[in-house]
Amino acid sequence: MIYLDYQATTPLAPEAREAMLRWLDGPDGTGFGNPHSPHRMGRMAAAAVDIAREQVAALFPPGGQVVFTSGATEAINLAIRGTARAGDDRPVAISAIEHAAVRDTAAALGVRVHELPVGDDGVVAADAPWPDATRLVALMQVNNEIGTVQPVGAMTERARADGALMLCDAVQAAGRIEIAHADLIAVSAHKLHGPKGIGALWVRGGVTLDPQITGGGQQDGMRSGTLSPALCTGFGAAAALAIARMEEDAAHVRHLFDRARAWFAGWTLNGSEALRWHGNLNLRRDGLDVARLMSEVREVAFSAGSACASGSGRPSHVLQAIGLTDTKAKQSIRLGFGRYTREEDLEHAAALIQAAAKQQGF
Repeated sequence: MIYLDYQATTPLAPEAREAMLRWLDGPDGTGFGNPHSPHRMGRMAAAAVDIAREQVAALFPPGGQVVFTSGATEAINLAIRGTARAGDDRPVAISAIEHAAVRDTAAALGVRVHELPVGDDGVVAADAPWPDATRLVALMQVNNEIGTVQPVGAMTERARADGALMLCDAVQAAGRIEIAHADLIAVSAHKLHGPKGIGALWVRGGVTLDPQITGGGQQDGMRSGTLSPALCTGFGAAAALAIARMEEDAAHVRHLFDRARAWFAGWTLNGSEALRWHGNLNLRRDGLDVARLMSEVREVAFSAGSACASGSGRPSHVLQAIGLTDTKAKQSIRLGFGRYTREEDLEHAAALIQAAAKQQGF
């Protein structure tokens, strides 16, 4: 199997796996301690969690706090629901290409949700207007379906000038590019070669949240629940590695992107070619039967859309937002690659996909 679905999840880095093993039981059987216990085993586990928190914090701008969560979806829920105050019916603004975690959570607030449009290049205009008295603006840094990079920094400056908070879904950006400044930033470990089941919300100093999970008062009361030292240390190791390898990984990905564009000559790229993370290649061909293509190219793991919406049968709201008809949206595929993708594997996958498309008459 050739894996080309890096936007859905990434392979676990060997360094992250090694870091985790110590805290599953450990060679001396003392690695399973509860990091919130006062005895020696607990303090050892707590120290490992503290180190991991520092490693993850290095992904973010200075001046904030890292709150570990079960993943980015929980982090986004904590950010949106945790800043919603009883009786505050001020609107929120979100981009038209946000992940369902943002879209559905914003809709559940029961307030007006203003949608910020994108151009046909898949990028929100930095001066896109939002309603007066907007309390929260949400804009992802790198889109998970088409890879376009959004003007989060400029939007954050505008939001602060208007008295609004800025939420950034940086799931696809973290560990790949420098994370933009915002007030609340959500990330997920398994999108940067860490383990599944853990993410984080970065909270800028001075921003207060109402906890959404209560009970034990862990993490300064912001998110109760016993932390897993294994998941935290795996996340921390993956974050540290991503920071150390950021330039090297980006150069590798850009090389693969340029090669793939040549191998898929004749296909149309969805979204801006320049303002994007180049590990995301979202392509379409008129008349292509994507369902048939995927069934015929079983040796390659790729996507017809975001993993969260797979199997729904609905056209991608992101591809609709850039002006594609439902038909054209359903003629699109997404190839995702990164650190551990070999050029020869990507070339072989491209040949298999092209051969299958040729059988459809292309």
